[in-house]
Amino acid sequence: MGHGHHHQDNGHDHGHGHGHSHGHGHAHGHVHAAPPERWDHVFAIGIALNLAYVVAEASAGFLFGSVALLADAGHNLSDVLGLAVAWGGAALARKAPSKRFTYGLKSSTILAALANALLLLVAIGAIGLEAVQRFGDAPAVAGLDVSAVAGLGIVVNAVTAWLFARGRKGDVNVRGAYLHMLSDALVSAGVVVAGIVIWLTGKAWIDPLTSLVIAVVIFWQTWGLLRETVEMALAAVPRGIDYDRVKEALATLPGVATVHDLHIWPMSTTEPGLTAHLAIPAGHPGDTFLHDAQAMLHERFGIGHATLQVETGAHCVLADDTRV
Repeated sequence: MGHGHHHQDNGHDHGHGHGHSHGHGHAHGHVHAAPPERWDHVFAIGIALNLAYVVAEASAGFLFGSVALLADAGHNLSDVLGLAVAWGGAALARKAPSKRFTYGLKSSTILAALANALLLLVAIGAIGLEAVQRFGDAPAVAGLDVSAVAGLGIVVNAVTAWLFARGRKGDVNVRGAYLHMLSDALVSAGVVVAGIVIWLTGKAWIDPLTSLVIAVVIFWQTWGLLRETVEMALAAVPRGIDYDRVKEALATLPGVATVHDLHIWPMSTTEPGLTAHLAIPAGHPGDTFLHDAQAMLHERFGIGHATLQVETGAHCVLADDTRV
């Protein structure tokens, strides 16, 4: 009925076809810390560092008979997988749109973050099972050796977390990778302390107890990530965008009587999309109005991809907010 004005994306990376750069400097968490290509180096370095450490730590775990080291190595291995998944998601998101995937593959970052959270849950299960089995007959453990190996883990994980720290605010996919690494550094620190306590007291059950504590820490961190990514997968309004404020901003545009059928959803972990119907009884306000409305949505809410339908007369079948 009205004219649906559409923002063309021209297949450029991250919507730079809009003639203005995408989402930089907004105060509401849609900031790109760096162009996505920069993360390629970070992911590659992170994966290489962690893979090398996993091999060293697992070997040491077998050598010293420490389930805490093996648990930590298992957790680190899930991180390598997690980093690979996050990198894959970020790379797929840069593919140009096609006639089949008209948004490109942007939402693969959401799937990657979701897979990352699920991988962590699997790691928790494996660690917990191993620890419980060890409580029955905890073998003697070389405490100081365990501490030395885990100490190296703190360095590896802290360095990798620091590499991702800049992007964690604006991208839940990068935040997943960052949390992964941060939880690893904490876990390694726990293993260091446990190794020293085992060395001082000679009590081997401290080793499986440590790996259970590790599992609880990881679960606590993963739960928030899982909730946020499930929300995104269900096309919830991205956190950091207030639906009512967006609706009010559209309703106060000149000539707009009502706003209905407003949808705001995440196209990727960093880019929200929006569609809305604007009832303008005085007649179609022209392309300048649409352009200004889209510029306003981009500046105030970081929404760079908005499609607005203008309605000038008859009642719209979607005017009832309970219908989709």
